[in-house]
Amino acid sequence: MNKAIRQLTSLYSFRLPATLTYMLQASEYRADEYLHWLARTRDFSSVQYRRHLERTFKARLIELFLLIGMACEILVGIALIVYGLITPGAGWSIEIGAALVIAYPLVWSYLVVLPLEFGRLVIVEPNQTRTVAASEPIFAKHQGVTIAVAGSYGKTSMKELLLSVLGVSKNVAATRANHNVALEHAKFAKSLSGKEDILIIEYGEGEPGDVARFARNTHPDMAVITGLAPAHLNKYKSLDLAGDDIMSLATYLKDKKVYINAESEAIKPYIKNEHQAYSRSGVGDWRVSDVKLSLKNTSFTLSSSKHKLKLESKLLGRHQIGPLALAAVLGLKFGLSKQEVEQAIAKTKPYEHRMQPYELKGAWIIDDTYNGNVDGIKAGTELLHELPAKRKIYVTPGLVDQGKETKAVHLRVGQLIATAQPDVVVLMQNSVTGFIQEGLKDGDFKGELKLVSDPLGFYRNLESFVAAGDLVLMQNDWTDNYA
Repeated sequence: MNKAIRQLTSLYSFRLPATLTYMLQASEYRADEYLHWLARTRDFSSVQYRRHLERTFKARLIELFLLIGMACEILVGIALIVYGLITPGAGWSIEIGAALVIAYPLVWSYLVVLPLEFGRLVIVEPNQTRTVAASEPIFAKHQGVTIAVAGSYGKTSMKELLLSVLGVSKNVAATRANHNVALEHAKFAKSLSGKEDILIIEYGEGEPGDVARFARNTHPDMAVITGLAPAHLNKYKSLDLAGDDIMSLATYLKDKKVYINAESEAIKPYIKNEHQAYSRSGVGDWRVSDVKLSLKNTSFTLSSSKHKLKLESKLLGRHQIGPLALAAVLGLKFGLSKQEVEQAIAKTKPYEHRMQPYELKGAWIIDDTYNGNVDGIKAGTELLHELPAKRKIYVTPGLVDQGKETKAVHLRVGQLIATAQPDVVVLMQNSVTGFIQEGLKDGDFKGELKLVSDPLGFYRNLESFVAAGDLVLMQNDWTDNYA
């Protein structure tokens, strides 16, 4: 079918209400993101490509609103056309009716945001404000130690790691999954019994001021800052603004009991003497030695002047050593025995789609598709370079939400991939592919380059692409709302 005809028919498809609802849902019902996506969309038949509409109550309500609105506009348009045809001198009615029938997809594509915005301003935000405000006294009066986890990346993994270790002998509660905004914190507060020894709260960052607001509301006693990298730069506009927001947590705590990932290059200028740095080298007086890596685990020795721990985890990569060491040290600080810490670390394993290994036809696949930052790319490419394999394959679509840093970040991504010296690089074609290719060239990549226009087809047929002895690293995801 001719491209122009396909685009036109997609606009008048009976599936359009569901497609528009999906676009809203994938944009998290944010009018600005939805409208940007809408403005650049030409073919609505290809919108629901990677994922599909989840028919929640809210989604069904919006879809019904669109269906009724579009149907009413069409019926009014047809009625005006009929009136014009049977009434002498009413040609204007035909023109207006035709315009209504022709324009209904565009009218309702934009009109759907109005009730959403009205509901957000009049109902949702006031209710959320009250809910969040009501949670502040709960956090303020809680008897347990509250640990805040913030950073551009690695927050959920760090939170789950602390929960796994500290929860061995302490009553620990933590925010669920990556539910890391004020309303989720408030819901978490309602679930507390008040008898917990430790609370672990993950802080997201969506726009300037978020982290400072979270700190004022949740009253943390200590913090772990996992790093700084380009992310959400469409809102923050610059890495410095993101760094200032994340580090406002340290300011709230007056720089006391703040642990910072010293392997994050961008966060290093913010580290003060009062802070505790952690890295693959150790934490404070604790030093790391005897590191061993494989596709199944990471092991190392953690020693101080008085104690020695033999730690082994199913988490993969040298970049995991710093977080594991910190979790072990904090475990001891909270009163766990050496044996309890070692046993807890031994039970830690990769989280879904985060450096998660599995076998496929004799090949090893490392699924890191939930990674979303250049520091994660660096960690992954280091691991790929270090592990042995007959053939090494690297797969990525690139990174989203990089703002004005998009080109620079993806040039760096290409250079990092080249440094790992994979035999094959697979790039999913999109708006950043050319920058990655340029970075590969700058890094003198000499392997085979494959460009894939159908990412889903590639992932679904991965077993036909790999062979026994291969090592495949898949990093990042590229959702439908990005070009």
